[in-house]
Amino acid sequence: MNKKVVVASKNPVKINAALAGMQKILPNVQFDVTGCDVPSGVSDQPMTTQETWEGALNRANNAKESEPEADFWVGMEGGIDKDEEGKMFAFAWMCVLDNNGNMGKGQTGVFYLPPKVQQLVEEGVELGHANDQVFNEVGSKQKGGAVGSLTFGALGRTEYYVQAMVLAMIPLVNPKLY
Repeated sequence: MNKKVVVASKNPVKINAALAGMQKILPNVQFDVTGCDVPSGVSDQPMTTQETWEGALNRANNAKESEPEADFWVGMEGGIDKDEEGKMFAFAWMCVLDNNGNMGKGQTGVFYLPPKVQQLVEEGVELGHANDQVFNEVGSKQKGGAVGSLTFGALGRTEYYVQAMVLAMIPLVNPKLY
């Protein structure tokens, strides 16, 4: 039996990460994954952990509203925040809703941004565009993302998101525990 998954984005990184994460935690299930463009309800570059979470949650809810005939709806939102020293770090939140009314959430690890990227972001440039400028790339957020550029491809954006997707699925695959 195939499970239909709607990802609240047309970005292939997010679609592939959702599929890979679900396949890891539910290896005996076949998934049909599609993307849809829906608003996040937050700024293009979320600047706090809370705003980033709200974007992921809003995307999942908006995907469910847009395409109600599915088994799962996934919202992913990349964001940035600052530590107590004012150094900027990046991360992403995953929100997964199922057709039983349950919700799971997972967060990626964090990584720190170089000062040149931080400066551009503070000047209002979205992280993906700042990354492209600093690393002389084009469309990096549809590929390896900032994490891919900074790790020389050792960890790409898709792989980076997969673990957080698995974590977001925990309450959905263990409903009796939650």
